[in-house]
Formats: sequence, structure tokens, C-alpha cells
Amino acid sequence: MDNENVLEEIRKHLEKNESRLTPQREAVIRVLINNDTGHLTAEDIFLQTKRYLPEIGLATVYRSLELLEKLNVVYRLDYGDGQSRYELTRANEEHYHHHLICVQCGAISEFNDDLLGDIEKQIAAESDFHITDHCLRFFGYCKNCREGRKKG
Repeated sequence: MDNENVLEEIRKHLEKNESRLTPQREAVIRVLINNDTGHLTAEDIFLQTKRYLPEIGLATVYRSLELLEKLNVVYRLDYGDGQSRYELTRANEEHYHHHLICVQCGAISEFNDDLLGDIEKQIAAESDFHITDHCLRFFGYCKNCREGRKKG
């Protein structure tokens, strides 16, 4: 789906939930669309939205992200470093994708293989709990940092 179609789907979703796609929200969404694997902080998003709306404020970006998260348009990700990161919700994913996080440089990469299907079924059966999603994070050292550690 191209960027304009994604934006139109989000517009419809917001309207269905009694919200509007304001110019500020649109700028935030455009930044996320254009950085679909960037795992951006609110500050990163703010700096990039200034290309679309030079007068936008950081508080407006935070409020927009809060609403978009509440309406399941964006995911807020926490990697334990004190900064939330954001990415668009992927409508066609059955399960949330997973992340590899480098503890040295902070690089974040993704993998989409759903390795937890059997475990999820077992947990649901044993706990009588209806699981709707899961997220998995692996912490370690990326290839560049490992190579740097070997040299040092």
C-alpha cells in the first residue's frame, strides 16, 4: 500500500473513532510512514515534522502520539533506555514483530518470524487466558559492536 493510501486508511480510522486527522497529526504520521523501520523517539519525530509544519511544537507531537497510540495507529515501544520509540501499527501483521536491541550502540533491528505460537497456545490453555498479541525483545551486541570489542 502506498503512503497516500496508508494516510487515507488512518484518516478513516480516526473518523470512525470520532477524531480528525489534523495537520499536526498528519505531519507526525507522514514522518512515521517515511521512517517505517526507524523506531523514532518523540524528539526525532518532532525534528522531522518541522519539514511539514515548521510551527509545530514538541508538546503537540507528544499529544498526537498519545492519541494515535490510544487509537492503535502507532505502537509505543520501550527498550529499557528511558526513551519511548514509536512506529506505525501494521494492519496486516497477525502478530507483532520482534526486536533485536544492541546494548552498546542502541541499534534496533526487527525480525518477523513468529517463534512463540506453540508457547502462546500452551500458556493460554494452562492459564485460561485469551492472548491477543505478544512482543519479544532480545538484548545483546550487534555485529559492528562485536567486531569493535574484538579489536579493542
